Amino acid sequence: MSRICGKDTKPEEIVCKYLFSKGFRYRKNDKRLPGKPDIVLPKYKTVVFVNGCFWHKHEDCKYFVWPKSNPEFWKDKIERTVERDKEKIAELIASGWHVFVIWECQLKPVVRETTLQGLCKEIKCLYTVKDLHAEYQSSMGVIEWQGWLMKELPDDLQCSLSLDEKVEKERE
Repeated sequence: MSRICGKDTKPEEIVCKYLFSKGFRYRKNDKRLPGKPDIVLPKYKTVVFVNGCFWHKHEDCKYFVWPKSNPEFWKDKIERTVERDKEKIAELIASGWHVFVIWECQLKPVVRETTLQGLCKEIKCLYTVKDLHAEYQSSMGVIEWQGWLMKELPDDLQCSLSLDEKVEKERE
């Protein structure tokens, strides 16, 4: 476990390079924010966590399998990680940040482009909505926000806020 890196991983590098190529500028692992998000886009008040499917327990993912050796240790460790993730995401949303979680399996070559294009579209859409709807309140949260967003924006700017659905369609 001493060789496991917590930052500058290959999946993070893929997302960072793609965002940079599309003109996004960001900070990495900003310690001033809860959970030290992997990617922080201050201009868009958005953070991106790039999670490994094993370490963060990606439900229903073929890359997450409970280890056979020392199962009690791993169950406690992974469950604590999941709880900490939920707490930190809730803190960020309460502070007015938009939070995206990209899973390692969503960056596999077969679905990578779809995932990253979707992420860019969502970030740009959030920024456009911020400009169009100054009265937006971050306390509404992501799920409720999606409801009025889909009704009020022109078709070319509609956001889905669900990269998982797009990735699943690509896999089929």
